[in-house]
Amino acid sequence: MEVVQNIFVFLFLTNLRFVFNLNNNLARTPPMGWLSWERFECNTDCMNDPDNCIGERLVKTIADAMVEKGFRDAGYTYVTLDDCWPARERDKQGRLQPDPLRFPNGIKYLADYLHSKGLKLGLYEDIGTHTCAGFPGTQGHWKLDAQTYADWGVDMIKFDGCNSDVQHYDMGFPLMAKYLNQTGRQILYSCEWPLYERAHGVKPNYTAVAEACNTFRVYGDIYDARQSIMSVVNWYGENPGGFLNVSGPGHWSDGDMITLGNYGLSHSEERTQIGMWAIFASPLLMSVDIRTINDKSRRLLQHRGVLSISQDSLGIPGRRILNMENGAIQVWVRPLAPRGTFAIATIYTNTFGYPIKVSTKLSDLGLKNPNGYNVTEVFDGIHRGEFRSNHNYTRMVKPTDIDLVLAKVL
Repeated sequence: MEVVQNIFVFLFLTNLRFVFNLNNNLARTPPMGWLSWERFECNTDCMNDPDNCIGERLVKTIADAMVEKGFRDAGYTYVTLDDCWPARERDKQGRLQPDPLRFPNGIKYLADYLHSKGLKLGLYEDIGTHTCAGFPGTQGHWKLDAQTYADWGVDMIKFDGCNSDVQHYDMGFPLMAKYLNQTGRQILYSCEWPLYERAHGVKPNYTAVAEACNTFRVYGDIYDARQSIMSVVNWYGENPGGFLNVSGPGHWSDGDMITLGNYGLSHSEERTQIGMWAIFASPLLMSVDIRTINDKSRRLLQHRGVLSISQDSLGIPGRRILNMENGAIQVWVRPLAPRGTFAIATIYTNTFGYPIKVSTKLSDLGLKNPNGYNVTEVFDGIHRGEFRSNHNYTRMVKPTDIDLVLAKVL
């Protein structure tokens, strides 16, 4: 009997990718918005910290600031609550419910508030019995929870992987995609699926992941420090399992949150993160107090040149082309529209020393048009010159910084 059951489960799971494909026509370019976790984590103390706890006031004031400070108009539209928003128990009908003290008007009220401002509401849930912080999980409530999100007017779900057996992931994550589809509401689906499989020693099937998820996390949780940023950069450079091979319109690999404007990054390190996430074609989900963000970080987050790379219509992620000086110098290239245009990022990973001169032939980076290229620095808009593909393109790169340029065919 056990053998028969195992065969049934195997056949069921191997057919999931054909049955549960996500079909919502969302995320044609990498999603942009705000996510609560890195900055606000699981602060539920609204009695003593009403302005910063995970609650209605935080969402509304962040949304107001996103409009007032130009983030919505720059393309940041999702406002997403991470873990710790629900009540500790489901209601009598088995439905999720928000904590009544922290969300006195309910989730639909928040969704309506955001929609009135041209923004979208995102929520967090978990594949398991409980979320990572111990709140109710979705296990056993897939269809009900998906319909609840739709009834509330939710626009995005971040689906985590705590408190569940790794053997359930290949069923559970696609199953939620199925039920989200069935609601008839377009809900962006962000999965932690491959992140948790890797943590359990399982090699992710990125083709199946991309078919079920609009975005999918490929590395561990980020934090507000240079070494965390560089660990993600190096992971993307190595591309284990080939996740970049399936990343594109409708299904993007996710390097985790943007930490600009917090406490741990210098200005050059902030330039490196926003520039590299644009090269990756990763979602741009800020986790910062928008209400008090400094102007330098705000300008980087809203930089039109960087965002045009991030949101490029071709949807082809950049790749690390050169890894020199034991990784101290990395050169990345991302093809852009119109075809024949490229973004080139050169990063100097050392934290000491003088700026270093980097010289490479454009042909060695895959830029081989015989007419040559017009090269312009992105952040400051400085014209660097015109170069043939067999010419050396030379630039000075500062420690911990990025040199980001556009190369357009002459």
